[in-house]
Amino acid sequence: MEDIKIIIDSSSNMESDPEHNLQVVPLTISFNGKDYIDNQNLNIKEFLSDMNKNQVAGKTTCPSIQAWLDALKGTEKAVLITMTSGMSGTFSSALQAKEMYQEKHPTSQIIVVDSRSAGPELTVVVNGIRQMLQNNIRFVDLEEEIAKFRVHTHLLFILQSLHNLSLNGRVSPAVAKIAGLLKINLIGTASKEGKLEPLGKARGMKRAIREVIKYMKDDNYHGGEVIIDQCENEKDANTIKEKLLAEFPDARITIRSMHGLCSFYAEEGGIMIGFHE
Repeated sequence: MEDIKIIIDSSSNMESDPEHNLQVVPLTISFNGKDYIDNQNLNIKEFLSDMNKNQVAGKTTCPSIQAWLDALKGTEKAVLITMTSGMSGTFSSALQAKEMYQEKHPTSQIIVVDSRSAGPELTVVVNGIRQMLQNNIRFVDLEEEIAKFRVHTHLLFILQSLHNLSLNGRVSPAVAKIAGLLKINLIGTASKEGKLEPLGKARGMKRAIREVIKYMKDDNYHGGEVIIDQCENEKDANTIKEKLLAEFPDARITIRSMHGLCSFYAEEGGIMIGFHE
């Protein structure tokens, strides 16, 4: 297996793993005059508590070009995977870093992948790349194989709170309030254009879980890898896992906690499901 570094942004909910040549570059979330760097030092409980008290629109800032350059330092071959360019400048800053790095290191080979997604789907892609590298794929073939693999990966999410989306003008405050009172959950997906789009609404989590598993099957799910990221909602994440294993006993399913950026958008109770068909 070649010595290839994988660099990914913090929307992936992953942690840097130097032993396996993986580095996470953090985004920054800002609200109420405070900046929260989305790295392993971020206290999620404190972050969520501050976020719940916040009544003004927040913003997220993509990693700087320099942050990507620092991650690339000393590498000859690297794959950079970013959250969707449809919602963030992260892909653009990674692409600029690649160009600048290759000007100084003309023999280096770097692939930049726009995941057109966020959260656990990025990790499913990373795991797919690792498998390709273990199978000793040639670096020149890697970009094409990643593109083929990504056709078969998907993201679905369930939101229990629309508070932040209303603050940021994505839904009206009245709709967010009614949804909260009636316990209406929003089910959505990452479109192929890289936008996060609603698919439907479900009253109560039981119905939302049933619906989300149905949507997985509509997306051709047949027992591939699943990563379920949850924001303070391990109970419902486990229910999804159990229901999937009842139908697909050989499926590899991992449950993780969301980091800062995904928690900011999904909020408490939110669930994101990344999977390979």
